[in-house]
Amino acid sequence: MSPQISRLALTLSCAIVFLAALSAQQTPPEPKTTPPSYAAIPVEAARQPNPVKSSPESLARAKKWWTLDCAMCHGASGNGKGSLAADMKLKIADFTDPNTLKDRSDGEIFYIIKNGHQDMPPEGDRIKPEENWDLVNYVRSLAKPK
Repeated sequence: MSPQISRLALTLSCAIVFLAALSAQQTPPEPKTTPPSYAAIPVEAARQPNPVKSSPESLARAKKWWTLDCAMCHGASGNGKGSLAADMKLKIADFTDPNTLKDRSDGEIFYIIKNGHQDMPPEGDRIKPEENWDLVNYVRSLAKPK
């Protein structure tokens, strides 16, 4: 093989490798899945009544979940100043303020816990519906009278 043909073959091989690498870099990133907004809460979910009565037992069960899954962002007291929220510079609602949830139904809170909201990941099927309702009761119990 002549040196010119070898050089041409080498140049073409390099060009093909370069173009393949370039096209791989231009692949668009996967779209980020964002949890639904408050506006996406179905009416029937918002109207769903809480079948679990708020009681010391309900609040004790929920406090375990709160400590494991929620306090890192929402804070131990529910003030929205958890360590992870601070590290990520997230603005989290203050559940100790009675006005925060005054316009939210128990069904809406249940839906948000189950499906997530903005940066908050969903609990999904990790917790039983009864435990989710316990968390609704717990979140409501965090509000301090003004």
